[in-house]
Amino acid sequence: MNSKNFLVEIGAEELPPKALKTLSKAFSEGIRNGLKKAGLQFEELQSYATPRRIAVTVIGLQDQQPDQVSERRGPSVSAAFDAQGEPTRAATGFAQSCKISIDQLKRLKTDKGEWLVFNSRTEGKQTETLLPDIVEQSLSDLPIPKRMRWGSSRHEFVRPVHWLVMLFGENIVPCSLLGVESGNQTRGHRFHANHALTVTSADQYADILEQQGKVIASFEQRQLKITADIEAEAKRFNATVVIDPGLLDEVTAMVEWPLALSGNFSEQYLELPEEVLVCSMITHQKFFHMVNADGKMLPKFITVANIVSNDPEVVIAGNERVIRPRLADAAFFYETDQKSTLSQQRERLKGIVFQNQLGSVFEKTERIAKLACFIAEQLKLDTTNVRRAGELCKSDLVTDMVSEFAELQGLMGYFYANKEGLDSAVADALNEQYLPSFSGGPLPQTAVGSVLSIADKIDTLVGIFGINKPPSGTRDPFGLRRSSLGILRILVESRLDLNLRDCLQYALGLYPTLPAGDQVVDQVFQYMLERFKVWYHDKGVPVEVFTAVCALDISHPIDIDRRIDAVNQFRAIDGAIDLSAANKRVANILAKQSLDNSETLDLSLLEPGAETTLAQTIATKRAQVTPFIENADYFQALNALVELRTPVDQFFDDVMVMCDDLAVRNNRMILLADLRSLFLQVADISLLPNK
Repeated sequence: MNSKNFLVEIGAEELPPKALKTLSKAFSEGIRNGLKKAGLQFEELQSYATPRRIAVTVIGLQDQQPDQVSERRGPSVSAAFDAQGEPTRAATGFAQSCKISIDQLKRLKTDKGEWLVFNSRTEGKQTETLLPDIVEQSLSDLPIPKRMRWGSSRHEFVRPVHWLVMLFGENIVPCSLLGVESGNQTRGHRFHANHALTVTSADQYADILEQQGKVIASFEQRQLKITADIEAEAKRFNATVVIDPGLLDEVTAMVEWPLALSGNFSEQYLELPEEVLVCSMITHQKFFHMVNADGKMLPKFITVANIVSNDPEVVIAGNERVIRPRLADAAFFYETDQKSTLSQQRERLKGIVFQNQLGSVFEKTERIAKLACFIAEQLKLDTTNVRRAGELCKSDLVTDMVSEFAELQGLMGYFYANKEGLDSAVADALNEQYLPSFSGGPLPQTAVGSVLSIADKIDTLVGIFGINKPPSGTRDPFGLRRSSLGILRILVESRLDLNLRDCLQYALGLYPTLPAGDQVVDQVFQYMLERFKVWYHDKGVPVEVFTAVCALDISHPIDIDRRIDAVNQFRAIDGAIDLSAANKRVANILAKQSLDNSETLDLSLLEPGAETTLAQTIATKRAQVTPFIENADYFQALNALVELRTPVDQFFDDVMVMCDDLAVRNNRMILLADLRSLFLQVADISLLPNK
């Protein structure tokens, strides 16, 4: 079968820089999935993305769809024909639905019997006729939160579309998408080559744009060039450029023909916290900053222009002129904010609503402080700094600096706390309160910071669930999924032994009556367990292991973690599967009986042999594993219980549990309950897979 290269390019107004990389990836994946669904084979798929276009080339795409062979199974032969061999209504109905006669149906023999089947072959279509629908579907599936219309058109896209290139080999694929007819003409750089460029074939696309249009179409190649250029620019000053990955992606999405230029700003601004300067440069100007060999920030910046100017100094001067008032504003904010203490700023929180039904941000800090103290007491920590950090944790939200740069919340509280001379533990906690800020992100490193972060997140969880607004589908405006996992990570990875249910209950008590009532604690706890389960699944722990541990209704996350680790190791031990199966058998037997938990084993009713041996082994093992359980050494406990495998197997082989003698039967139930209780000290291993 022959193959050709395919090109599709969507040309538009400048696309959103922060979304370009995502849009490009989604577009190429949509094309890939569409080709796969159509059964079309190809060698390679390449994606391209610039401010004015997203494009995909498919190398070695077969020009003819393979014939589609399908098999449709009908009724069984026994149901299709009666005793005289005449077709039944099931057979005739199936044949009619296939639009053939009964004698044209085939027969298929399987392990479960013989069936009537209909095999059909659909001739494959020309690839060129399939491509428009594949592209259109990929465009429809793009993750665009809010699409726009332009002019009188009813078509919608992230930005107005101006041209469409679709080539299969050297031929234009005729179609109309987003109100534009397909062709073979793209456009070059908006300033250096703002005119139509004819693409003669798909495989020449990138070269034509670069050589004739002053456009580096590949996002990755453009990013590599930017990285190399800004690093080279920094070396001119014996400096190192600090490359923020997010900024690099954004800058790459803003230029088609990058040129790195460096500029200066006044050294007086270096008196500001470095984070303030960096934030201002990134947020407003998209500048990269430089540091010297000691890691200290230099009064210089690097900008990436989208045009090669005949007079670069004019461009540099323009950037210096723009950054000057931005940094002056930052210096003014920094100085003004320090005229008020964090306690004074906190009073302004009374006028800021946290959530309509949950009161002001000031009231939230009151709850956080009390909850943080409760948590600190459980962890046997001093509450002085914890209370202070809780009260002041949101004070910087009303500062001028955070009003301008929201991403500096917490950090500015840290700086202002240090300027005030507050205890360093309080200042550090203010900086760490939002950690972890993303999945897998760093955790608070201080005890006060950990407690503050947990308290803040628990307060939000209980409040939002309390007003019956838990996350649904993809909607999670308060970031409760991230908060839940953040709490669990802090407790587990920082080895903090905390009763989560108690904390949730205490947090609920700090609110006035909530619509959801007392069920909030159970709802939040179960929600967090679901996040916990996903976390372990991502780490390769089977769901059954998590279920076996959580069946014990444990509310200490660190204890859950220890048990999960132990059970996961136990699964690999020889005999673990047999013991799991035996536990399941025991659980099923006990589930059908009603035992008085106060009853104890009557040794006089035990028969010599397997029954007595099992009872003696259980007693021995109970004494052996008790110290392990007390020290939370759960794997050693399970490892010791593996030796029960032989006496348990022997018991079930030799002993009739459901005997006629009621007293003996009841005694054997107590023996099995004793056996099961040994394992339940760690987990319900009957829930583990038995294969």
